[in-house]
Parts: sequence; structure tokens; C-alpha cells
Amino acid sequence: MDLSNLKPAEGSVRKNSKRIGRGEGSGKGGTSTRGHKGAKSRSGYSKKIGFEGGQMPLQRRVPKFGFTNRNRKVYQGINLDTLQSLVDEGRIKDTVDMDVLVENGLAGRNELVKILGRGELKAKLKISVHKFTASAKEAIEAAGGEVVTL
Repeated sequence: MDLSNLKPAEGSVRKNSKRIGRGEGSGKGGTSTRGHKGAKSRSGYSKKIGFEGGQMPLQRRVPKFGFTNRNRKVYQGINLDTLQSLVDEGRIKDTVDMDVLVENGLAGRNELVKILGRGELKAKLKISVHKFTASAKEAIEAAGGEVVTL
């Protein structure tokens, strides 16, 4: 190392740093590269998300329609064939309640559950959940099971 190959540490020296707004002599004084007048030249300016320069923004041009019910209840559907496959695997014995369904990953702890009528049920089960379809209720009772609505 000698005087011919000395260099400043990486990142310690800035090249071409504009010192904006430091007087007319700097060449970047006066309007400080912001141009003349208008919102963008003022301090405190911030463009709103989706602003299109005064043109009607997309979210206001596109028509709105429909209705979303804030009080809607969402049920986690579980079909009879799913329950039958769990019986076949030996993971369900004779009663099916929320604890059993949560344990087997079919529903969350705070979810509402509805038993749906797809497939057939051969096992005699006592099922207690929030709702049943008419076909599911019929199939469970035909298999000798019991239906309990929570």
C-alpha cells in the first residue's frame, strides 16, 4: 500500500450529491428543482393512493353493485362420506361432536358446522353440530344414528 492506491472507505464519499435549496450560487436554489407553483411544489404534499391527476379515479369510475350482509353466518360444510371414511379409518367411534371434528381437522374451534348429505353413511353415529341438511338428517336416521342440533 502506498500513496498511489489509497481510496476512501466504501460508502464514505458521495458522488454528485445535489445540495438542494442552498442558495442561487449552487444552481439548485430558488425553486429547489420543484418547478413553479402547483401542489407538488409545496411542502407537505402527498399524493393520495389511486390519484390520477384529477381524472375520475378507477375505483369511482367502475360501477358498484350487490350487497354484503354483515350478519351472515358462514358454516363449515362436512359431508357424510367424509364422516364414513373417518369411521372406516377408526378415528371416529360412535359420537361426533365439535371436539372430535376439531381433533380430526375438519373444523376450527370457533366455526359453525353443517352436515351435508353427499355420500352414504353406514355407521350408526350420534352427531351433534349446529346444522344439518334435510338429506343428511334423513341418511343419519336411516343408518340408525341420532341427530342433535346445538
